[in-house]
Amino acid sequence: MTVGGTAAPQRRGTPARPLVVRFGAMGDLVIVLTLIEALHRRFGTPVDVVASGAWAKPLLEGQPGVGEVYLIRSRRTPYVLSPQQWRLVRALRARGPGPVWLCDYQPQALALLRRAGVTDEWLLQVEKTCPILPTEHHMDRWLRFAQQSPAALPPVSAETAAHMVRGITAPPLRVLPHWRAELDAWLRAKGLAERPLVLIQAVNKRMMRKWLNPRRASNTKYWPEERWAAVVESLLQDDPRAAVLLLGVPAEAPVNDDIARLVHNERLINIAREMSIPKLLALQERAVGMISVDTGPAHSAAALDCPLVVLFGQKGKPHRYGQRSPHGPVERLTGRIGAGPSILGISVQDVLHAWARAQRAAAARARQSAP
Repeated sequence: MTVGGTAAPQRRGTPARPLVVRFGAMGDLVIVLTLIEALHRRFGTPVDVVASGAWAKPLLEGQPGVGEVYLIRSRRTPYVLSPQQWRLVRALRARGPGPVWLCDYQPQALALLRRAGVTDEWLLQVEKTCPILPTEHHMDRWLRFAQQSPAALPPVSAETAAHMVRGITAPPLRVLPHWRAELDAWLRAKGLAERPLVLIQAVNKRMMRKWLNPRRASNTKYWPEERWAAVVESLLQDDPRAAVLLLGVPAEAPVNDDIARLVHNERLINIAREMSIPKLLALQERAVGMISVDTGPAHSAAALDCPLVVLFGQKGKPHRYGQRSPHGPVERLTGRIGAGPSILGISVQDVLHAWARAQRAAAARARQSAP
């Protein structure tokens, strides 16, 4: 729910349901679904979540183990100026005492919990109790964090700990049935229902900040439009039936327009101006594959077993944030310019070779799983 409702009162003496607090980008919330699933198994009850961003509600609601979703626009807005934060504090107070896993590193998040009456006996802070290990992926860190207990609860037994994490190899993300139905209708209206779909995410949200030119050298996730166009042209040539869809949000559409002008093919379609989270996830479940810069939609694609190629930039950390998939192939590309890492060191041929490897792996898996 968006903050403003009233949480159901708990029975006297019964702790409130577990609460996860995670303000972050889309990829952060996809990864933290692993923590939510582990806590859901541990307590046998839905896990409530505090997050931010209008896209967080459709991403989280209906996912396995997720209970109430409390949203605010920003935790950085001064409290005195944020009625949303006031409503959040009231809603959390109404829940009563219960275990809280704080996954946010900013002091504003802790301040909101203190205003809501969350005391140390119920609180776990990831930075204090679960520092990341030198070569650890964040998903594995969340699984460790789920096994920790605040002082008000007993420690987790070895049997319970094993049950909590068993089989979790990727974020447990699912596509809801009505999302599929809506996508089917949209594809029919576009004349795309019978075409193989290839997805391209050429833009990361940080590239589109008003003060940042996407093509500036300091933009570590920028891969030139000419290279994207060359990749798209090769994909369209390889499969005359395929359609390539350029993803994103409306603010990212102009970069997609530049790519489309270079290709000039009716089977390349910029859909960034009409995207939503449900449509994105349903497309990723259906597509033959996706090529993306390192960004949130790449994490959801991997979680949905969409064959994936990811281009990492200078500050990318595949060992920390690499996209994880239950079964689908994931190709992670890094490049170098001179002595340092750079996304500009990734060539068009690098991407096409990685795409071919991912498609071969997906085909091999399909043959193995065929009856």
